[in-house]
Amino acid sequence: MIHACSMQELGRRSNQEDSIFPPLGAEMQDCRLFIVCDGMGGHERGEVASRTVCESMSRHILSHRDVEDGDSLLLAAIDAAYNALDMLDDGAERKMGTTLALLMLHDDGATVAHIGDSRVYHLRPADGCEPARILFRTNDHSLVNDLLRLGELTEEEAKTFPQRNVITRAMMPHQERRARADVAHISDIRPGDYFFLCSDGVLERMEDDQLLSLLTNSEDADEEKLEILRRATRDNSDNHSAHLVHVVDDSGGQSFSFKKLFVSLKKFFAL
Repeated sequence: MIHACSMQELGRRSNQEDSIFPPLGAEMQDCRLFIVCDGMGGHERGEVASRTVCESMSRHILSHRDVEDGDSLLLAAIDAAYNALDMLDDGAERKMGTTLALLMLHDDGATVAHIGDSRVYHLRPADGCEPARILFRTNDHSLVNDLLRLGELTEEEAKTFPQRNVITRAMMPHQERRARADVAHISDIRPGDYFFLCSDGVLERMEDDQLLSLLTNSEDADEEKLEILRRATRDNSDNHSAHLVHVVDDSGGQSFSFKKLFVSLKKFFAL
């Protein structure tokens, strides 16, 4: 069983270019698919791009419920999203675009996919003498991350780097070579673990160690954790959105089945 909650904030922007699935306010108790997309703020119609990718990917996964290969299903859903973006291209020189962060829970554990600088974290709270840990975190497709990896920037320099918001991969229409997603598979999932998906706007004033401390704190309910995060990020300049997914228990053995994924999605679409 899982418990999930979400946030979606404007920041100091006049329009919301982030999109999430399930949408804010939806019942997520049985959902096994989570998506966060950040429309590219410097490009036209970023909100259209993020919404299109969220909707087309989730619809594709539901309508191909008989596919047994999860990776094939995921890659086909990404292709479907690219095709949908192509159909909406208005020929403008500056193309709309979006990042992608996706989590799909299933009988083998979890599949994570990302394009751009929206992130997915896998967090494990402290247990006995074991401290709280970040077990997995996606690596941003960004200029600043490339420079960090090459040793041309320090962590401190990266915080104020003028081009820290430049991303090196995004989903855009009519790309000569479509940006590929990095895909990871996670099988070590235990009751009590958390997954956290967020757009980069959440991270303006939040370091990884702060997120870890906040989200694995056993004294606060999950909704309270997101409320604390919302207050901490209320002055952020960018839109910021997130899903917090709590693995409550593994009762019933194979609790993350594709069957449950498909059943949970029916409530969102009239298909």
